[in-house]
Amino acid sequence: MSTTPIDSRIFGDMFGTADMRGVFCDDALVGRYVEVEAALARAQARVGIIPAQAAADITRAASAFTADFDRLARETLIVGYPILPLVRQLSEAAGDAGRYVHWGATTQDIMDTALVLQLRQALQLTEEQIGTLRAVLARMAGEHRETLLAGRTHLQHALPITFGYKAAVWLSMFDRHMARLQELKPRLLVGSFSGAAGTLASLGDHGLQVQRALCEELGLGIPAITWHVARDNLAEAVGLLALLTGSLAKIATDVSLMMANEFGEVAEPFVPGRGASSTMPQKRNPISCEVIIANAKAVRQNAALMFDAAVHDFERSTGPWQAEWLAIPQSFVLAAGACANAIFMLEGLTVDKQRMCRNLDLTGGLIVAEAVMMAAAKALGRQAAHERVYDACKQAAESARPLWEILAGQANMRDALGGEEGIRRLCSPESYLGSTLAMVDGMLAADGRRPANTSEGRSA
Repeated sequence: MSTTPIDSRIFGDMFGTADMRGVFCDDALVGRYVEVEAALARAQARVGIIPAQAAADITRAASAFTADFDRLARETLIVGYPILPLVRQLSEAAGDAGRYVHWGATTQDIMDTALVLQLRQALQLTEEQIGTLRAVLARMAGEHRETLLAGRTHLQHALPITFGYKAAVWLSMFDRHMARLQELKPRLLVGSFSGAAGTLASLGDHGLQVQRALCEELGLGIPAITWHVARDNLAEAVGLLALLTGSLAKIATDVSLMMANEFGEVAEPFVPGRGASSTMPQKRNPISCEVIIANAKAVRQNAALMFDAAVHDFERSTGPWQAEWLAIPQSFVLAAGACANAIFMLEGLTVDKQRMCRNLDLTGGLIVAEAVMMAAAKALGRQAAHERVYDACKQAAESARPLWEILAGQANMRDALGGEEGIRRLCSPESYLGSTLAMVDGMLAADGRRPANTSEGRSA
């Protein structure tokens, strides 16, 4: 029986992914513990601390090891940690060589190093998802480079933009997340082997040699010093996931609002029955967006938990460490689920260009009032131009007449704006895109991407 949606047979693939759950499942976790114990034996044999034959026997036993999970659960409940109970089982499986299992190690050494191995795999999956999102968003930015759209601030029409520009802004976030992930790796993917109080005293003069050899066996970085109670690296990892899912939630918020009937500018991919209501047959709800937003909220809470858990006491904590066991696996699974939903939603997003154009005209040209004001300022001065265009906008809104018509009826504005032809040109949204297209092209040229052509892609 599952008590959380991410492990549920019903909700699991909605809120997470099978691949990421596999990284953190019990079988994988115990497998990582055993992997570290075997690597430790080989490292100690290399240094000459335990017999080479013992390391070979431990490695052989580890490769064929199957944990008794019922026994492990019972004994973990008593001990409070799984390593001592697991070491008993592995030692039994290794026969005479079992006396050398876990030599000079402490529980946290094994658990932290196993966690880093999990995180290496989890980051690889996350990196692949970010890469896919970047490719999808780059394609969208190129396909809709010139698709006009109302830019909105404070939920009101502001200035004309293009949908490609919006997608390029989204893309920029994931470029930064990819950079952050790459910068994080050398700080995070570091082994942990330091002994009971972090001093490696149990191994005498050979402690640092064993530490180096263990990290080499596992392909991990070598710590500058013990990090048993210095947990900023782990908090940073979950913080990255909070930023990543926050960006996904920003996109999901935009898309869900744009899907509202009053906007109707985009829609999530159509799959029969997806987003349906049990009572209202007409509904097409933004299901992927809703899951993304929910997951992002949970990951942000876990990030706060990790920042709190970074406050450890002395040389071994009393509670913060266990808080990590809750926050880290859940955050990675939720982030993977959010990414998967975003990829599905964006790859099949329906874009209604005609509706975007109709919405752009809803205010009768008021969306380009700034263009008119800036042009009139050259003849009238900025403040005078602002006041006259403000009055014209008020008249247009109250009379439901287009802005160009109001301006054309004012002699001083006709003179300042080059007559009716100049007014109509200024009131055309496509004439006031500023550096929009250049910005899109700049994003598409980044990281070796090529500026896409202006073909339309999937549009209604």
